[in-house]
Amino acid sequence: MIHLLTPEYPPQRGGVAHYTQQIARELARAGEDVHVWCPAGGTGERADAFTVHPELGHFRRRDLARASHLLDAFPAPRRLLVQWVPHGYGFRAMNVAFCWWLRKRAAAGDAVEIMVHEPFLGFGERGLRQNSAAVVQRVMTIILLRAARRVWVAIPAWERLWKPYAFGKRLHFTWLPVPSSLKMAEKATVLAVRARVAGSAPIVGHLGTYGSHIATLLDDAIPAITARAPAHFLLIGAGSDEFRSRLVARHPGLTGHVTATGALDHEGLAAHVAACDVLVQPYADGISSRRTTAMAGLALGVPVVTTRGRLTEPFWASSGSVRLSDVGQTQELAEQVVGLLASSCEREQLVEIGSVFYDRYFDVRHTIAALRSPS
Repeated sequence: MIHLLTPEYPPQRGGVAHYTQQIARELARAGEDVHVWCPAGGTGERADAFTVHPELGHFRRRDLARASHLLDAFPAPRRLLVQWVPHGYGFRAMNVAFCWWLRKRAAAGDAVEIMVHEPFLGFGERGLRQNSAAVVQRVMTIILLRAARRVWVAIPAWERLWKPYAFGKRLHFTWLPVPSSLKMAEKATVLAVRARVAGSAPIVGHLGTYGSHIATLLDDAIPAITARAPAHFLLIGAGSDEFRSRLVARHPGLTGHVTATGALDHEGLAAHVAACDVLVQPYADGISSRRTTAMAGLALGVPVVTTRGRLTEPFWASSGSVRLSDVGQTQELAEQVVGLLASSCEREQLVEIGSVFYDRYFDVRHTIAALRSPS
């Protein structure tokens, strides 16, 4: 039996929400007895072969006490797989009480495992509030590591950041890449999207939520790309409408060359990504194995142009599965996109390499095999 604890769950949108749902479904499909514990409002679907418990409420002490009472009804020892994003558990990203709750459950015999999606805030230039939160989140990390029997990390860099806070405790850290949750769309649906969005023009797409760091990179990249090629730019996902409005206000000449989808369900996201000739995914810290938006391109057979940064693992360059340029090298990124648009042969080659690479290392079956393997 596996209990998945998550800070978000559908219908709430978010990468961790959809990841948890995907993992729960695949574990149940593999024969595991799965229970998802999530905040108030999380709901299961009729076809799911697992149970969703929205008993974590708002992660207050009384919510945790209620969840403990319900958990205690299950056979011990209970395996608790916690999806860790420090800002996800409320209290201004400083919910120390939740970490102590996990520590107490571990002391009582539960097997606590932590899946680190995000480690902790860095010390930066945003003032006392961020630096205070960064200190508290490191304290939270220490408590979690005292509770944990095993730690899973979305990218290898998180192990390097977390391990010093174990203070010598022997813990098994395991890299567990985050797969795409999007499935292949029907060909007719994809063709209909292409015709509606751009007619016969090539489509360059971006999938994301348009947060400030990535939006800044796109602000530079989109005009550079459209100035070099007669392509239509397709902005996919929640936040895309607002980003498009800001973009065309600064660059009125792009008005007829950029389309935004707004928020879509999984089927809509998959169809729009698959309709693209090239996907452009710049990240301020570089592509890494936690970037599900880039994984979507690989999984759906779309060439991906992205950035190399401080968190980029070496295998992205050695595999040849994506086109890379350094963060901030906008002209080089634009030239890579234009080069791919000009050569269907290069696009097909990149798709083949990327698809094989994704299947070999990132497909969800590898995640499920790892989680089901003996500790």
